[in-house]
Amino acid sequence: MISPLYFADLIGVFVFAVSGAIAGRQKEMDLFGMFMLATVTCVGGGTLRNLLIGVTPPPVLTDPAYLIVAAIATIASFYGQPIWQRAERAVSLFDALGLGVFVCIGVQVSQANGLAWWASVGMGMVTATFGGVIRDLLRAEVPLIFRKEIYATAALAGGLMYLALDFLHLSTGLNILLTTTTTAAIRITAIRLNFNLPTFVVRND
Repeated sequence: MISPLYFADLIGVFVFAVSGAIAGRQKEMDLFGMFMLATVTCVGGGTLRNLLIGVTPPPVLTDPAYLIVAAIATIASFYGQPIWQRAERAVSLFDALGLGVFVCIGVQVSQANGLAWWASVGMGMVTATFGGVIRDLLRAEVPLIFRKEIYATAALAGGLMYLALDFLHLSTGLNILLTTTTTAAIRITAIRLNFNLPTFVVRND
């Protein structure tokens, strides 16, 4: 029987892969380019997390399901042009959902490997954000996490929420559902209402 954590992981892989593939389509990449961007987006953060906490080899090298899901997401994004006509909005939605799912995965995996709560939250943020960092760097853009948008902050809130609900002994499946929904809602609300973190402006007078 598939565990709730593994099922959520594959869902996160799919939504992040769609995000990466659509981002590649925006840059007029071919099918292979879209697949590569989809793959690094959906497994980049988790792979970095595992390397940092000493879990090797990463799952993408031992379980073909990750690449299969990435390939399916890429094909759906490549041939589903009518569905993805509003590409920017679609990228934002799938990115927000992936953000929420991978925060949960990152925190849970880190806890299972004996990390303290604060380190688990940090690894949750790495899991959720660094696939997007690699995606944006390959697209020659400044990654969202380094801009003023509510992105890493949403991941931080999600990580803390997951820990709080886990402390209350909520079931893993329900915890993932609630944390993912809340994290995605924070991210989407920030986009819709144009909420941003303050930035420093250097004036050359």
